[in-house]
Amino acid sequence: MKVLVADDARSSLQLISAYIEEAGHQAVTAADGMAAVEQFKRERPDLVLLDVEMPRLNGIEAARKICRLCEQQHDWVPIVFLSSLSQSKHIVEGIEAGGDDYLTKPVDPTVLNAKLKAMQRIADMRARLETVNRQLKEMAENDGLTGIANRRRFNNVLIREFRRAARNQNHLSMLLLDIDHFKSFNDTHGHQTGDDCLRAVAQTMSDSVRRGGDMVARYGGEEFAVILPETDLPSAMIVAENIRSNVAEMNVDVGHSILSVTVSCGAASIAPSSSECLDQHINNLIERADQGLYQAKEKGRNRVHCIE
Repeated sequence: MKVLVADDARSSLQLISAYIEEAGHQAVTAADGMAAVEQFKRERPDLVLLDVEMPRLNGIEAARKICRLCEQQHDWVPIVFLSSLSQSKHIVEGIEAGGDDYLTKPVDPTVLNAKLKAMQRIADMRARLETVNRQLKEMAENDGLTGIANRRRFNNVLIREFRRAARNQNHLSMLLLDIDHFKSFNDTHGHQTGDDCLRAVAQTMSDSVRRGGDMVARYGGEEFAVILPETDLPSAMIVAENIRSNVAEMNVDVGHSILSVTVSCGAASIAPSSSECLDQHINNLIERADQGLYQAKEKGRNRVHCIE
């Protein structure tokens, strides 16, 4: 654990730092409140120990600044104040400023070690909680079968990209793709093979869309969608044709044989001038991509069709 210690008394600073190092942690030091804030920005410690009375910026003001930095990063770092018994009124003010605990000076190494262990437990618990929250977010936004974005995430990103396109006066394109004759594929080869096929198509589509801002999503069943920010219709058609070609060349290995599938694709684009009537414009974009997909199916499948 990295611990930031701020104290203007050199002997106290050295002693507390030595205790921290002896306990197996890394000590980062600062001689005043302003230096503590700068060290916090630079080092991003796991715990902060602040003396209350310091030059340039006292511990309470330093704590306020550190707490604001944490809020900006949606983070939390525990702050423990160092004070003498005669500074009890400052402790109340410090806790109200964002502090979490305090130690009386001179610091008892046994008590300090106990505080470090307690803060380490809190840090470990927060890390586990963040991991669980990240996993829950991924489950809420990603398709469980293919691992790509799900319909909910697609909708949210499409709204965000529409607003960005309107703000920057850029094009926004989208593709709707459907695996041809997938019901027949499932009926012939079984649902497990069908799932393998969906995963393979999703991976091939993701590999075919290379820009960081583009997004591939499972739209539902055997249908997929692609969001292409800052892309006009001719460029979207190139991406769509690349996806179609790559899927057609793809092999689905089912152990006893090698299978192949094709996709049909509809493409549509918009260049919004404002975010007014957002839902109407987005629905229109999706409808045109869907119409393009329908036309691609009608014209024989395994092709791309666009709606101006």
